[in-house]
Amino acid sequence: MSALNIPNLTLADGTEIPQLGLGVFLVDPGETARNVSEALETGYRHIDTAAIYGNEAEVGAAIAKSGIPRDELYVTTKLWNSRQGDVRAAAEESLEKLGLEQVDLYLVHWPVPEQDTFVQAWEQMIEVQAAGLTRSIGVSNHEIEHLERIIAATGVVPVANQVELHPEHQRRDLVAFCRKNGIAIEAWGPLAQGKSDLLGLPAITEAAAAHEKTPAQVVLRWHIENGTIVFPKTSRRERMIENAGLFDFALSPEEHAAITALDAQRNYGPDPRSFNVR
Repeated sequence: MSALNIPNLTLADGTEIPQLGLGVFLVDPGETARNVSEALETGYRHIDTAAIYGNEAEVGAAIAKSGIPRDELYVTTKLWNSRQGDVRAAAEESLEKLGLEQVDLYLVHWPVPEQDTFVQAWEQMIEVQAAGLTRSIGVSNHEIEHLERIIAATGVVPVANQVELHPEHQRRDLVAFCRKNGIAIEAWGPLAQGKSDLLGLPAITEAAAAHEKTPAQVVLRWHIENGTIVFPKTSRRERMIENAGLFDFALSPEEHAAITALDAQRNYGPDPRSFNVR
């Protein structure tokens, strides 16, 4: 059960995060333990979950069953929107379900502008980190205006921002702001969630043919070369292995540029400025 040879990125707080992991969004709890166990057996060491996914306990069960030393694993979970007023209690509940004393990264899942408690939530996230419940703190789905507010209010910069990001939705202004402020970018939906013909576009299929790789591997490689952290979701062991085959080839500058030219500012998930589900 040796780890895959996946590079780590160093976050602004000095901790390291594997650049590739497994996401368990929309993985049925009944399938999650098997899914995560297979990922760990395959060599993955970075698992991304969230309270709202309803599968933290199953992620924890797979981790416990694996016998892998805790310091070899990287576990991320997220604070749900309805818990922005009691962050510590929410974090403790997640830890109990995961069977862990500490997660590696705890994220505010959405800013929920209508609720307008994300600044207070961030203040409490800082306290949760100080209490040792998480090594690092970050956010998810935060736009520039949300980031500016939490930084101005606390002086504490998130180490990561997890956002919808793929070749058709590259978020260039947001990415530039994050890079300038030392905020790592994590991409959810890195393959456009299967909601577009992205993997059939010539810029991608031609690069795939040239490198004898799949279109998905080419897109994930593009993310990796951009310094983005990715965790594609899959429930199939063979796809887990395929998704990890990103580090034995490189896109040519022309291939990379052709994929970058696909940006259409087209998102397939909710808009963080108007997503107010609680």
